[in-house]
Amino acid sequence: MGAFFKDFKNLVKLRLTFLVVFSASISFLIAAESQISINWYNWLKLIVGGFLVTSAANGFNEIIEKDLDKLMKRTMDRPLPSERMTNGQALVLSLLMGILGTYLLGSLNILTGILSVFSILFYAFIYTPLKQKSPIAVFMGAIPGALPPLIGYVAAHGQINQIALVLFGIQFVWQFPHFWAIAWVLDDDYKKAGFRLLPTTKRDRISALITWLSTLILIPVSLLPTIYGFGGYIIGGVSLVMGLIFSYQAFVLMKKLDIKSAQQLMFGSFIYLPIVQLVLLFNLK
Repeated sequence: MGAFFKDFKNLVKLRLTFLVVFSASISFLIAAESQISINWYNWLKLIVGGFLVTSAANGFNEIIEKDLDKLMKRTMDRPLPSERMTNGQALVLSLLMGILGTYLLGSLNILTGILSVFSILFYAFIYTPLKQKSPIAVFMGAIPGALPPLIGYVAAHGQINQIALVLFGIQFVWQFPHFWAIAWVLDDDYKKAGFRLLPTTKRDRISALITWLSTLILIPVSLLPTIYGFGGYIIGGVSLVMGLIFSYQAFVLMKKLDIKSAQQLMFGSFIYLPIVQLVLLFNLK
């Protein structure tokens, strides 16, 4: 049983799934702050449903990339390429999780259910095949990657409004330096599977420059909650400081062009997003 849970954890990419669910749950609470009270039962449904939908998308991704995962050191021990789990078993698990997760999210409101189905299909069947074809895959992957805060907000509020779009926009722009930092670190491994994720498809100064520019774009985008008046000055200040630190890390990568700098940028991306989202939750107007 322990071996199964270990394989299940790897199939659904547990750490990535946790980050996605965290983002959606915070956005739910941001939307709920404008209401009389927080519906904690619906919040739990969002967490469970979001976990299942994200896990399903990751499962489909791993089924499609099974043969490619065999080529990369970081993925060859996953349950499918190592043949500890069959495609059929992974497919059944992913379908069940997708159906149950969509049902739970759809029970909150129909728009949340529609967005959850869209996120699964877009991630598994548009972003995944594009990873071998063009760096445009990063742009396409940023769309489903930015849907969790939108889904979380809609789950509580019921519709897409300006606040929902700002939350989507912050996570959308954040994903470019996040993706490219990871792609820089793992470029040698990615090349074995033919993945082309860096802006120029290689570790060069132009890729690093574009990565740095994306962090600069993130700074004004992250200030939109304060500019539009639903976030206070504290979140504005925190976003500015975090954005400048994040941008500096990308600038160091552009200067040094080394893996260590890319790793620092990658870890910086993991810290940036939850801090900004949490501070926004506690600094709403």
